[in-house]
Amino acid sequence: MVKAKYQSVLDLGEKLKIQNGDVQVKGNTLEVRGVANTQYDKDRLWDEIKRVGGENPNDIMADIKVADTTVYARHTVKSGESLSKISKHYYGDPMKYNAIFEANRDQLKNPDMIHPGQELVIPKQ
Repeated sequence: MVKAKYQSVLDLGEKLKIQNGDVQVKGNTLEVRGVANTQYDKDRLWDEIKRVGGENPNDIMADIKVADTTVYARHTVKSGESLSKISKHYYGDPMKYNAIFEANRDQLKNPDMIHPGQELVIPKQ
């Protein structure tokens, strides 16, 4: 029953390619463990847990580690994107685009010139 309740969390974990994933039902509690690639992926999992179980769910125990703690996320640029659009997606604020630009100076010379397929580092804020 509890596993079915959190199936969307388990599906997201698969989509995000959570490493060393372990899911067990113990009594009325779902125990979930694994390693997310970035903090952003871990945050997405927790957002889904809260969406399903509420702000402080007591029927799930999640122990999610982060493999790469040097960045917040990694983003592959898609057609039509801008640094401000990417900044709004990750930070909720399009005006923080300069943080992304500065973190990617090795491949970006101008914040208005990004290209589909570029792999950008999204720094921690």
